[in-house]
Amino acid sequence: MTAPSGSSSARRYEPVRYTRGRMTILDQTRLPRETAYPELTELVQVETAIRTLQVRGAPLIGVAAAYGVCIALTGLPSLAEALSRAPEVLKRLAATRPTAVNLFWALERMERALAALQEPGWREALEAEAAAVQRDGAAQDAELVRHGQTLLAAGARVITHCNTGPLATGGLGTALAVLIGAHARLGGLHVYADETRPRWQGAHLTTWELAQHGVPHTLICDNAAAVLMRQGGIHSVWVGADRIAANGDTANKVGTYGLAVNARHHGVPFYVVAPSSTFDLSLDSGAGIPIEERSAEEVRAPEGLLLALPGTPAWNPAFDVTPGTLITSIVCERGVFQGPRYDLRQEMGV
Repeated sequence: MTAPSGSSSARRYEPVRYTRGRMTILDQTRLPRETAYPELTELVQVETAIRTLQVRGAPLIGVAAAYGVCIALTGLPSLAEALSRAPEVLKRLAATRPTAVNLFWALERMERALAALQEPGWREALEAEAAAVQRDGAAQDAELVRHGQTLLAAGARVITHCNTGPLATGGLGTALAVLIGAHARLGGLHVYADETRPRWQGAHLTTWELAQHGVPHTLICDNAAAVLMRQGGIHSVWVGADRIAANGDTANKVGTYGLAVNARHHGVPFYVVAPSSTFDLSLDSGAGIPIEERSAEEVRAPEGLLLALPGTPAWNPAFDVTPGTLITSIVCERGVFQGPRYDLRQEMGV
């Protein structure tokens, strides 16, 4: 199903919706040209949607994976058969994106739910757990947005990177949701959105979401952010996260680290906003975060447009790691954790 991206229904977009054995997604690779809602009914379709970024954003990847478990298992004739196939399903989904820890958080929840299933009603119980993954994430979003808005004032001019709105979580969103909410409550915000090469999530998705919510914004090249900060008047930088180590080191879309370095040089506060499901407290530092490397073709020929000779060597890490010492504050549903030194294990009572 498709609809023009400028339609009045665009304000009510849902990035994922599930009904028995079927998941409808908002295909993020087709924005802003059109709002298309393909239906996924097979495990391989869910895997493909996550890998190809039709579904993206660390929290939303976790939601989609949880529903993917349901798609793969609830159509089987018996609980015994579902339990027999479950390890393969969980393994396949876990292999789709290595950096986003929310994926593994959601799959671990589904694995625990599987271990507790009983006849009768096992299908409904499994689907209820997947729905709870999405519902709990949405509740976390609402709280972190509330906390994040305390760091903003009316008229703030801010920079953001990649996409961290409702498209990324299935709830309100993270960093972008703070900005959307603050503009609605305080007024006068202006968001400068990095285009976010090489997949252009800032250009395609963040500007689209800001337009849906009526937030004034300007699209900028990634390498223009430093110039903008040098000119003055930038209040703060806001980004999300795909994984945060115990010391506050944060993996996010590549380009985030450079943005943090520039923010520190120019004295601009740098805020990371993410639910606690993004914390990986098993890691002492960001050195242990696995960094996904994607196809070189995304750099050589983004969206099919040849920018370099075919076969030109290209390096395409999807993420980088920003040291916690460059992060002014980390905002989650529990509150605002102040840097530059973090002990998230202590903050979370672990």
